[in-house]
Amino acid sequence: MSDKVMANVQPSMHPSPKVIVSCRGKDGKNNALVVAYCGNCSYDPPMLMMGIVPSRHSYQMVKDTGCFVVNLVEKNYKETFDYLGSVSGRDEDKLNVKNVKLADGTKVNAPLLTDCPVNIECTVVDSIRTGSHEMFIGRIDCVHARPELVDAEGKLDLSKLDLI
Repeated sequence: MSDKVMANVQPSMHPSPKVIVSCRGKDGKNNALVVAYCGNCSYDPPMLMMGIVPSRHSYQMVKDTGCFVVNLVEKNYKETFDYLGSVSGRDEDKLNVKNVKLADGTKVNAPLLTDCPVNIECTVVDSIRTGSHEMFIGRIDCVHARPELVDAEGKLDLSKLDLI
């Protein structure tokens, strides 16, 4: 180990892929935010976790409704991704401004971003404050994917995507 030096203690892992999480408030208004902290946390039952800073507009929506959708994002959607990650739904209806196409979830009361190739509907089963973020554990209730991404056995092949 003599060829290594000590680095500052800081988050050192870079979650991938970055995703857009969509949700719906109790008032029926839709919103979406860019989330960097997202990943699988259980394969049986299938669950994932994603983190939101409590000051974000979508945070209370997820807390109140107990559900969300994780939308995987391709590089050709980067302009919309960047916009959704830089403007708050508190200030404007950013989904409408960017003409984001939505569909209702089939299992949860949250919208799917239909231009995204994969949408993962989740119900919150637990959460934990980890410091700057609250990590929401979501049971995966339904996965929607473009047909060319799903094989005959129903398995996703994400290698066919050029994700952000």
